[in-house]
Amino acid sequence: MKKTIKIVTIGGGSSYTPELIEGFIKRAHELPIREIWLVDIEAGKEKLEIVGELARRMVKKAGLDWQVHLTLNRREALVDADYVTTQLRVGLLDARVKDERIPLEHGMLGQETNGAGGAFKAFRTIPVILDIVRDMKELCPNAWLINFTNPAGIVTEAVLKYGDFKRVVGLCNVPVNQMMSESKELGVDVNDLTFQFAGLNHLVWHKVWDKQGNEITTDVMQRWLESNDQGVANIENIPWIDEQVLNLGLIPCFYHRYFYLEEEMLQKGLKDFANNGTRAEVVQQVEHELFELYRNPNLEEKPKQLELRGGAYYSDAACELITSIQNDKRTLMVVDTQNNGTIADLPYDCAIETTAMITASGPKPVNFGHFPASARGLVQVMKAFEELVVDAAVTGDYGTALQALTMNPLVKGASQAKAVLDEMLVAHAEHLPQFQAYIEAHLQTPTQK
Repeated sequence: MKKTIKIVTIGGGSSYTPELIEGFIKRAHELPIREIWLVDIEAGKEKLEIVGELARRMVKKAGLDWQVHLTLNRREALVDADYVTTQLRVGLLDARVKDERIPLEHGMLGQETNGAGGAFKAFRTIPVILDIVRDMKELCPNAWLINFTNPAGIVTEAVLKYGDFKRVVGLCNVPVNQMMSESKELGVDVNDLTFQFAGLNHLVWHKVWDKQGNEITTDVMQRWLESNDQGVANIENIPWIDEQVLNLGLIPCFYHRYFYLEEEMLQKGLKDFANNGTRAEVVQQVEHELFELYRNPNLEEKPKQLELRGGAYYSDAACELITSIQNDKRTLMVVDTQNNGTIADLPYDCAIETTAMITASGPKPVNFGHFPASARGLVQVMKAFEELVVDAAVTGDYGTALQALTMNPLVKGASQAKAVLDEMLVAHAEHLPQFQAYIEAHLQTPTQK
């Protein structure tokens, strides 16, 4: 008899959870699930209960006998787990508002995974993820950690470097979105194309081959540049500079706009901020509407409106990843995993985002080799930024955090980096215990003390 499995989702009250449950249900013939535990914190209790009841209705409608447990006790949930997925946001969406608003007020791009905003999301998230890893090593040491908490690549780097835990895989929906949109543009099934991705999370490039093995990267780029479908819900669709993109010989991801079209993205971001507030505030409204739908006791499936949330395919990719590990399917997927020489231009033991074969023993990356100089310079700078962010998140060292922000191309020098760093440290102080000594000694006013 096939061993049944236990899956734990930390951040179970997330609006993405119905897609996760839908993905498991679609794969019920491949996944011998015994129980699913949805875990959250006290502040997310109401959402956990709403989403949890919807999950139970979905499972019941599918005619499955899975047990769906809801809990605020993470350690209780983790005992003997086989797979642990993480989709958490430390500080909730209010923290994301600060990640976007404060950089914009300093005249730089405000974005939750790039630049100063991405660094602070990592500062808040990494200590929590490492706590989860410590619990896993004690309570379910053979489980796989499937992380799609952003910034996914930096979080994966932290687990590999400081968690000393190799059974971790990071996931992002951006490569999936690109594969789906490019196959649609070509009018072929996505399975009739071969994609090779390489780079970092939200800084990944790729090539494409057709069913006969012919590389069609340039053709895909030409069609892509002519198309109006060049983005995702949370990134402004500003036209690329054709000559620059074609010269790469690689197709960039949607997030490259923040680097290749920085001034245009900044001006559009500042205009949107002045007129409509931050993207996080838009997401808050979408989330409110989603949870009103989820409350409906007659709702038994993932609502279509979830696609407006901006993270389509995240959860479905996680389900496919778990299925491929569980059944040694050797599916090709784009994941965040240890480099191990896959990209010759980056440190051997760092985290990268790349195409990999997913086996029972985890991802086996497809060798990529060297980047052309046009991509190599940016990817090496951003990897150094990621490494510094991880070190600062763990040590709470102010100088390291300042070096990280100064290095990031979206921050214009050390003075701007220091100004935004100081303001964001105070704004997020509640969720930055590792920086508390510095904040209290150097940043808070006497009244605040």
